[in-house]
Amino acid sequence: MTKVRAKKHLGQHFLKDESIAERIANSLSGEGYTRILEIGPGMGVLTQFLLKQPIETWVVEVDGESVTWLQAHFPKLSDKIIHKDFLRFDFSSIFGDEPYAVIGNFPYNISSQIVFKVLDERDSIPEFAGMFQKEVAYRIATKPGSKDYGILSVLCQAYYDVEYLFTVDEHVFDPPPKVKSGVMTMKRKDTPPDVDFKKFKTVVKTAFNQRRKTLRNAVKSLTFDHTPETEAMLGLRAEQLGYREFIQLTNALKL
Repeated sequence: MTKVRAKKHLGQHFLKDESIAERIANSLSGEGYTRILEIGPGMGVLTQFLLKQPIETWVVEVDGESVTWLQAHFPKLSDKIIHKDFLRFDFSSIFGDEPYAVIGNFPYNISSQIVFKVLDERDSIPEFAGMFQKEVAYRIATKPGSKDYGILSVLCQAYYDVEYLFTVDEHVFDPPPKVKSGVMTMKRKDTPPDVDFKKFKTVVKTAFNQRRKTLRNAVKSLTFDHTPETEAMLGLRAEQLGYREFIQLTNALKL
């Protein structure tokens, strides 16, 4: 069987370097779950190393050609290949309430959407790891005060401990992307923040939609309790607040 053809509309860039794939697979701790879900396995360069681990591996793949390849080359997967779009599939229909880790070499064109879905499913996903466009991985891991700090930085760091691991050059992919890639991990915090996630997300997104303005101007569509702490935060710009301050601000939000 010939190799799978990389499809531009799916954002496919197949990793060729097996040592990098092994490092990504080994970035998972294996603690707190008994199943791993790989997104977009393609021809299985990462999958082969996941299957060596003492944890049940599942894969979700939207590309039918890749599914056929995986069925032919990884008989161990057999009934654990989900031919669906990760962004539109309800994994509780398979995993129920059981926790699972998520990993992958993520298509750059939907990587942010993947992170948002992981956040929505955070109660089921104690660990998340993989390869992104370098700028996206760096943005998620960066701290307040940086121009790269943004919505994903705040939301991810509120619920997970985020670590940027290493950078990957373009030439180890087929076809090579035009940008460098970055590998990062997110491990869920032992204690979730005391905040309503939907309100939290609204406050953070509203704040960064006009990031050059002070929060008082950027979030003027929202109303907060007037306290000295709130007033001090509203005098800053979004990139100057850590996730704890955003949680405090959200909890001061008036309905």
